[in-house]
Amino acid sequence: MTTWIWAAVAVVLFAMYLSWTAGRLDRLHARIDAARASLDAQLVRRASVAQELATSSLLDPAASLLLYEASHAARQAEDEHREVAESELSLALRAVFAEPEQVAALLDAPGGKEAVTDLTAAVRRVPMARRFHNDAVRAARAVREHRLVRYFRLAGRAPFPMAFEMDDEPPAALTPEGAPA
Repeated sequence: MTTWIWAAVAVVLFAMYLSWTAGRLDRLHARIDAARASLDAQLVRRASVAQELATSSLLDPAASLLLYEASHAARQAEDEHREVAESELSLALRAVFAEPEQVAALLDAPGGKEAVTDLTAAVRRVPMARRFHNDAVRAARAVREHRLVRYFRLAGRAPFPMAFEMDDEPPAALTPEGAPA
C-alpha cells in the first residue's frame, strides 16, 4: 500500500513540476511579447525622429535625402525585412553623423539642439531595447530546449522565439565619447 502512496506522490510532484514549467514558459513568452513591443516602439521612435530631422531643412540636401529614404524604408518595412531596413537606417545615421563637426554645426542651427537631443535619445534606446528582447528570447529558448518541455509539448502552439538581429551601433558623434564639446 505504501508503494502506491509513494507512486501517487511522485506522480503529483511530477505533474506540479510540469505545471510550474509550463507557467514559467508562458511568463517567458509574455516577457518576449512585452520586450518586442518595447523594441518596436523604440525603432519607430528612432525612424520618426530621423525622418523629422531629414525633413527639417537642418541638414544638407544629400544627407536629408539619404536619411529620409532610410527612415521611410524602416517605418514601412514588413516584418521579414525589418531587420535589414533598421540596419540600413543605422548605416545612414552613421554616414550622416560621421563627424562630430557635423553634429556641432547642427547644434548651432536654430532648432538643431532639440533635434540632436531627440535623435541621441532615440538612437541610444534601441540597443537597450534589442538587448532586453534578445535576452528574453534566449531565456525562453533555453527552457524550450529541455526534453520534458518538448516531450510534453509544454510550449503549446507558441511560435519558436526568434532574436532580432540588426546593426544598432549609434553614430560615434552621438555617443558621449564622440559628442562635440
